[in-house]
Amino acid sequence: MKSGLILMAVWLAAASTSLGAAQLYQWKDAQGRMVYSDQPAPPNIKHVEQKSFKGNLIETGESYATRSAREKYPVTLYANACGAPCDQARQLLSERGVPFSGKDPQASPEAQAELKKLTGQTRVPVLFVGSERIDGFESGQWHAALDRAGYPKSAKPVATTAEAPAAPPAVK
Repeated sequence: MKSGLILMAVWLAAASTSLGAAQLYQWKDAQGRMVYSDQPAPPNIKHVEQKSFKGNLIETGESYATRSAREKYPVTLYANACGAPCDQARQLLSERGVPFSGKDPQASPEAQAELKKLTGQTRVPVLFVGSERIDGFESGQWHAALDRAGYPKSAKPVATTAEAPAAPPAVK
């Protein structure tokens, strides 16, 4: 039983590594023809080139527009439990699907020192979109800054797995 589990674990490990990458071997055979194979060359072949290819990775977590905006204009929100302004700030970013780095100057001395250095104060919320700074929460200003940076106006819809409710039976 134990050896069967070990054998299965080894097999799964080997199978998972082969799915992520592919090996390609290239050599000339005895007639001078170029041979490409996923199997190693015969032992009598002297010059063999081995090439590795990584598996394809398709990211589906965020849209191209969001990823581009995030790379050019990262968003950082300095907020704590300040009540409605901080809650509304987080909600706006969430509704728009904006990835952001959240820092709480009340809970983290490092975040507090960083905010003080950047703004000269420790009042929150403060939003940075790239190098643009917005003190306090005013939804119009925040939307405008996010629009300028190229963030989508709303979050990408998430696919659901629940089935649609059945239509009511037709009445005669």
